[in-house]
Amino acid sequence: MSCGFTLDHYRELLQAARTGGYRFAHFDQPPRRGDLLLRHDVDLSLDAALRMAALEAEEGASATYFLMTESVFYNLASAEGVGAAGRLRELGHRVGLHAVYPTAPLDERFDRVVAWHNPDPEYMTAPIPGAVNVMQEGYFDPPTYRSDSNQRWRSGCPHEELRSGGFPWLQLLTHPEIWAYPGSTMGATMRAMLDAERERRLAQLAEDRIDLA
Repeated sequence: MSCGFTLDHYRELLQAARTGGYRFAHFDQPPRRGDLLLRHDVDLSLDAALRMAALEAEEGASATYFLMTESVFYNLASAEGVGAAGRLRELGHRVGLHAVYPTAPLDERFDRVVAWHNPDPEYMTAPIPGAVNVMQEGYFDPPTYRSDSNQRWRSGCPHEELRSGGFPWLQLLTHPEIWAYPGSTMGATMRAMLDAERERRLAQLAEDRIDLA
């Protein structure tokens, strides 16, 4: 099994979790033994999120996708953004807010769950009135948390521990764009994403009757 950051290996992670006896859970209650909370912070690409979401649906997995209202990379209020959020729910997933501190404007688009974008330690784990902070006590504990931040596992790829049932429960944070685009480093992956984005933007310009001659 290769531990590369690819959608093929992400599928292997889901299959390893099934072998280990985990059930897919969400943030509507504190995790119980055997729960796997799949968390996706969508920082950069709705397209990558939808590709990962479709794969999860094929594998019978359900995740929580955290979408931004203040992203400089996508517009959640656009037709594309509205469609993406709706499609995530159609595929059986939850939608939370990926908020920029200090505001967390939860509205009808979101479940009552928040993941701060690039949080600082002084507020990272603080409870949020009327919502769950995914990093608050009861939902976050370092031994039962893994993140792919900047295309690196801080404690190694978790597939073996998932397959053996080694975690009592796990919150697994991934960023879809890391997995959906090729690249052996974060820089290479981001450049691949930008190359793909260029083609999509050209198509949008043409749809908007922009003369590209």
